[in-house]
Amino acid sequence: MSGVELRAVTESDVLAFFEHQRDPEAVRMAAFVSGDPDDRAAYLVRWARMLADESVVTRTVVFDGEVVGHLGRFTQFGEPEVTYWIAREHWGKGLATAALGLYLASDPVRPLYARAAVDNVGSLRVLAKCGFVAVGEDRGFAEGRGEDVEEFILRLDR
Repeated sequence: MSGVELRAVTESDVLAFFEHQRDPEAVRMAAFVSGDPDDRAAYLVRWARMLADESVVTRTVVFDGEVVGHLGRFTQFGEPEVTYWIAREHWGKGLATAALGLYLASDPVRPLYARAAVDNVGSLRVLAKCGFVAVGEDRGFAEGRGEDVEEFILRLDR
């Protein structure tokens, strides 16, 4: 998609990410979020740790000059996993698919995993369009919903 780009994360980007993740509907859909979405200090500390960790890859998603989200790769359960967040007001525009596609073209790490709540149809569609296939299921406590939630585990091999 034209107008979507990825760049290094800046301090002001993290403040925009914080505002994005405070949206209750987005938090519910993402399900597996960390702690209190209104705890700015904890959010900034978590991002400072991620940005200082050379094993974690982070990128800001920009659309037509506006910070609309972020994505990254980290290790979870001993495997490389990708994650992303697009501000809700930009859902349905193809931005997550475009951003993830750009990222995957630049990162040769395979296999690469992703997870999404089984009812997060939008995210599952993005992952499928980018070549991820379901390889398992898990269930865990989701802070964003305050309850156990089933999720699909997906993998990209190509």
